[in-house]
Amino acid sequence: MEKGDFCISVMASSNIALLLTIGIITLVVVRIIYVIYRSSKPLHSKSPRFLSTLIVLGSGGHTAEMLNLLHVLQKERFKPRYYIAAATDNMSLQKAKTFEDSLLGKEALEEVGGAEFLQIYRSREVGQSYITSVGTTLIAIAHALWLMIKIRPQVILCNGPGTCVPLCVIAFLFKVLGIKWSSIFYVESIARVRKLSLSGLLLYKLRMADQLFVQWPQLKEKYPRAHYVGCLM
Repeated sequence: MEKGDFCISVMASSNIALLLTIGIITLVVVRIIYVIYRSSKPLHSKSPRFLSTLIVLGSGGHTAEMLNLLHVLQKERFKPRYYIAAATDNMSLQKAKTFEDSLLGKEALEEVGGAEFLQIYRSREVGQSYITSVGTTLIAIAHALWLMIKIRPQVILCNGPGTCVPLCVIAFLFKVLGIKWSSIFYVESIARVRKLSLSGLLLYKLRMADQLFVQWPQLKEKYPRAHYVGCLM
């Protein structure tokens, strides 16, 4: 093969590779836009009778607020329910177990699908250095991926703990890749009066949450795509 022919062959291969790369990127961007567009729409009226639901709990007031929200949830439809909290947060799961036991009794809960209680590694503990948190974050993401593959929820409910971020990121990627569609509903904590929490801000800016709710009107003014629902406490 002559030198000129070789150069033409290399250039042709480079052009093909470039076109393929551009094509793939275009498809991914179009898919992301479609997912964001569809996520902003209400659930389809022909959605399944039962919706497996992942409920993310957080320490402190997060769990108390979430349980208050669950009191008004159509529990006969959102089942089975999977509660998940950080590996170091046993109290939140205990409160969730008490809540489930108080609904109808253990026998009735078994009839409607019951509930499961899980733990996930935290990306960063309070006071942990940022250098060491890189490794723990990777472990948390891997664990979140495994849990999402195992649970494959149709609905995700969260209200602020950082534990929800890797789960929501993976759920969003699953939607983009066409693996599983999970509707993400984020309710910002009532303690957030002037600005969103870091978790809420990430989900809002990256448009990963299907619906994001705030409990103060000034937050609605600052974040117009959020839904103001008043105080839920």
